[in-house]
Amino acid sequence: MEKRDYDAIIVGSGPNGLAAGITIQQAGLSVLIVEAKDTIGGGLRSAELTLPGFIHDVCSAIHPLALGSPFFKTLPLDQFGLKYIQPTIAAAHPFDDGKAAALHRSIEQTAQTLGTDKEAYIKLIQPLVKSWPQLATDVLGPLRFPKHPIDMALFGLKALTSATHLAKGFQTKEAKGLLAGMAAHSIQPLINAATSAISLVLLTTGHVVGWPIPRGGAIAIANALASYFVSLGGTIETGQYIRSLNQLPSAHTVLLDVTPRQLLQIAGHRFSSLYKWQLERYRYGMGVFKIDWALDEPIPFTAEACRHAGTVHLGNTLEELAAAEQLTAAGQHPDKPFVLLAQQSLFDTTRAPKGKHTAWAYCHVPNGSVTDMTTRIEAQVERFAPGFKNRIIGRHIMNTNQLEAYNPNYIGGDIIGGVTDLGQLFTRPALRLSPYKTSAKGIYICSSSTPPGGGVHGMCGYYAAKRALKDVFGRKAVALH
Repeated sequence: MEKRDYDAIIVGSGPNGLAAGITIQQAGLSVLIVEAKDTIGGGLRSAELTLPGFIHDVCSAIHPLALGSPFFKTLPLDQFGLKYIQPTIAAAHPFDDGKAAALHRSIEQTAQTLGTDKEAYIKLIQPLVKSWPQLATDVLGPLRFPKHPIDMALFGLKALTSATHLAKGFQTKEAKGLLAGMAAHSIQPLINAATSAISLVLLTTGHVVGWPIPRGGAIAIANALASYFVSLGGTIETGQYIRSLNQLPSAHTVLLDVTPRQLLQIAGHRFSSLYKWQLERYRYGMGVFKIDWALDEPIPFTAEACRHAGTVHLGNTLEELAAAEQLTAAGQHPDKPFVLLAQQSLFDTTRAPKGKHTAWAYCHVPNGSVTDMTTRIEAQVERFAPGFKNRIIGRHIMNTNQLEAYNPNYIGGDIIGGVTDLGQLFTRPALRLSPYKTSAKGIYICSSSTPPGGGVHGMCGYYAAKRALKDVFGRKAVALH
């Protein structure tokens, strides 16, 4: 093989870019990771966005998929400073009557919050929790014949339905609301097929590994990954925005942690007309409007469970939540949006000065929206926590344009790399035998625009690197168990 500056170059240092770099470096090859910003991390960054001493997660905040990632579990990240903190309650979903459904590590405890749907919930979730160690690599991977076909088939029968259909198996507003809040992480209308998948995955991982918070902020995950990568001999260069392959040193292969739009810009001239045609038609989904708060006291939620939860889903009933998501998908801004809120400082004392707190929240908005949703988001929090507004001492907002400027992968504020509806779930970013392999020799895409999609799990990067190792170097990646 002809001499190159590096065996592989990774563009982008988000969790998938770092995972790809580690996978190839583990094979004994030389890898360079190039990052546009001055700091690494992509969606894994933390900063003092409001006031001095208040540490906020700029993008991702709670990480069940990181702790449960089949690839990350193979890495000694704890030896590189990563420590997870488990909230008392993983997630809570309050209602106007002051009650709340709650996701506990215990299936039984969770079911107890669902009234007469207790047994129905146990019947739905218990088999998934039991089979998750076998299911995880199939669910969090590309479309292929599963290693555990029976378990996967049983999961798929439920996962490929819409969230509204899955909720018909329950009677109480608590159970239906809990499912709806989980499904809304898919950032699409809850009537869409396969929206049950993310709900089931999040509930299951909540019981298997919890919904943990990285101590010190989301950046701790990126720092641990980067430190391990460098310990293997890898190289990271920051402050280099790559707009063309000509900017890169020579390498046998290039993996790009970018979405189809940037992929076309960087390497489109190397692609076949059919592949370019497919990438040009790739669909991006709803965006988000995000707020970070500095608070002088914890959020005074009416429901007790919410005061002890790392994550709180503010959407009230299934019907109200589903209607809000439907309106947003249709290009409107609902008066009562679904709000996903995290309160990390309740459990991680490094996030705020003593006696003070932080809170993190976003709602979904039409792609590219610049509408200020501050008033509507804060009204939703106040609705379930009277007195909340009086506790705000600092505020930082980001609309979809600002999010995209911060991270070019967030096209129009889409934080999951493209729509994950049934029409694009198995064909992202294009219909190919390998979704990671472009039509150009030696060029791969390793972002959340490939399976299994959004989330901090690194699996897109792992599988792209695994493919590149086989195609370019005839080597195998470290096996997952």
